[in-house]
Amino acid sequence: MSAKRTPPALSVFREQIDRIDTQVLALINRRARLASQIGQAKRKDGASTYVPSRETQVVARLTTLNRGPLSNDAIAAIYREIISASRALEEKLRIAYFGPVATYTHQAAREQFGAQADYLPVATIPQVFAEVERGEADYGVVPIENSSEGAVAITLDLFVDSPLNIIAERFLEIRHCLLSRAPQKEKITRVLAHPQALAQCRRWLAANLPGIPTEEVSSNARAAEMAVANPMLAAIAGRLAGEHYKLKLLATNIQDQAANFTRFAVIGRDAQTSQPTGHDKTSLLLSVRDEVGVLYRTLKPFADNKISLLRIESRPLKGRPWEYLFFIDVEGHVTDAPLAQALHDIAPLCALVKVIGSYAAANH
Repeated sequence: MSAKRTPPALSVFREQIDRIDTQVLALINRRARLASQIGQAKRKDGASTYVPSRETQVVARLTTLNRGPLSNDAIAAIYREIISASRALEEKLRIAYFGPVATYTHQAAREQFGAQADYLPVATIPQVFAEVERGEADYGVVPIENSSEGAVAITLDLFVDSPLNIIAERFLEIRHCLLSRAPQKEKITRVLAHPQALAQCRRWLAANLPGIPTEEVSSNARAAEMAVANPMLAAIAGRLAGEHYKLKLLATNIQDQAANFTRFAVIGRDAQTSQPTGHDKTSLLLSVRDEVGVLYRTLKPFADNKISLLRIESRPLKGRPWEYLFFIDVEGHVTDAPLAQALHDIAPLCALVKVIGSYAAANH
């Protein structure tokens, strides 16, 4: 029997794709050489090779120019890896993150830094800070707030004494999946997950796996590990965990709340790596004096300078009962004149004003 012949039209299309791929390859390598030259110039000046604000601007410009058919998300993913590979020619970054492997924090770190970085999972959020402070990791990735659960208190508290800064942020939509070695969900006898994930999928579980017991474990990644060992178990975790542990996706997007986002902070030792982009956010830590109306007077300069407050969280001041620290996110970069004026105006009213990050605002 003779082999099937490729239709002439298909051959023409493939030849065109091959020619384009040759051109794309040459241009990618040309871009990488230019990026390498920029990296060498930065090192001579003692500057960081990783400038997240510049990377944000590159992707934003390209998505503005994009006319399809590729989506803006696809363009961003492609360029994330091009930039990651180019950066690795100069310096392969070591990234500490709140682990274990295949958690949502790991996914957020991968989306921020790309595949060409070395990733270091650590057991606790304080350990992430410690790894970066000691220089064992170049940057860290930690959760800072969730759209349904609120602020991650331990992360906020660590910024009080830490010298680290937020240099970038990333929002990740939490899309829970049901993962198992079982051929279908009817074979499952128990569902495992972190308590927060179980809470976020409670209605779906009741409707689709009625009567099936659930069990809380230390992380969704741990649930996936356990599901690998027993085909009658299922784990609630992200798609990355399914890929990493080679589990079947029996159901996707099983969270009860459609829009469930977690915001992650990228932390580093160098506050100067995030330059103004025109679409920025600044995170502040304030300790106000114990006076009547002082919080109102402290916030008023932001309104006077037409600065939008994006978030305000209070945390008790350790060792000083009934006194509080305030974590505030505002629009703008610390070098912008209106924000600089507001910070100048509030200084006499506060026992402490600490800028813990000024960085490009992430889209979500």
